[in-house]
Amino acid sequence: MDSSLTPAHIRHLCRLGEFHTPTPGVASGYVQANLVVLPKSLAFDFLLFCHRNPKPCPLLDVTDVGEHEARIVAPGSDLRTDLPRYNIFRQGELVEEVTDIREYWRDDFVAFVIGCSFSFESALLKAGLPVRHIEEGKNVPMYTTSLSCLSAGVFSSCLVVSMRPLSAGEAIQAVKITSRYPKAHGAPVHLGEPDLIGISNLNSPDFGDAVTIEEGEIPVFWACGVTTQIALGQAKPEIAITHAPGHMLITDIQDESLVVP
Repeated sequence: MDSSLTPAHIRHLCRLGEFHTPTPGVASGYVQANLVVLPKSLAFDFLLFCHRNPKPCPLLDVTDVGEHEARIVAPGSDLRTDLPRYNIFRQGELVEEVTDIREYWRDDFVAFVIGCSFSFESALLKAGLPVRHIEEGKNVPMYTTSLSCLSAGVFSSCLVVSMRPLSAGEAIQAVKITSRYPKAHGAPVHLGEPDLIGISNLNSPDFGDAVTIEEGEIPVFWACGVTTQIALGQAKPEIAITHAPGHMLITDIQDESLVVP
């Protein structure tokens, strides 16, 4: 996939059924986002869960009931078709992965668009830092941890993290850079020693793909929006829809618009 394609073009390709792959490195410079779709009856609880857990769940947009356009971050988008892949959950169980959710859409749905760490990767690359999963053409590795999020209504979850290996010096640079992107998960939540946060095997991620960790590098962990999918498993809603991990919504807002002083 040409990294210079515009967000609107990529969404159009998704809508035509011509793009179904993970999105790291796609539309460089534009914000990528997680998606969670829930019935209105659960929307307040989920909104509160995001408010209480801004590291894994930084909200970028919330639709009106029944609306399937992300008007703030991607005007003209159709959240039913414009992501590469979606996960369908019933009673908290993942039952299907699809590329189009129009047949599942309901008039009582509310869609939540949540920031993603792919949005700070352009800044890491510009600073000369390696982003291993992009180098290797893979999805980012993601792991469930022993860290707990704050509960809200029916929603509770452990924290899910994404991992990028870096040298100690590079990790310090990455902390400085990503701290400026709180709407893209911000600074890392943990560096090194994965067992301290309940990760036993870096070569077996719970989501995404394992990547090479070179000699002298340490694993650096960022909060991850896939945390919401664990929360759905705990809450067991009648139906819920999310992006497939790593297959994000490409928005029209630029990464730099998320930067805080």
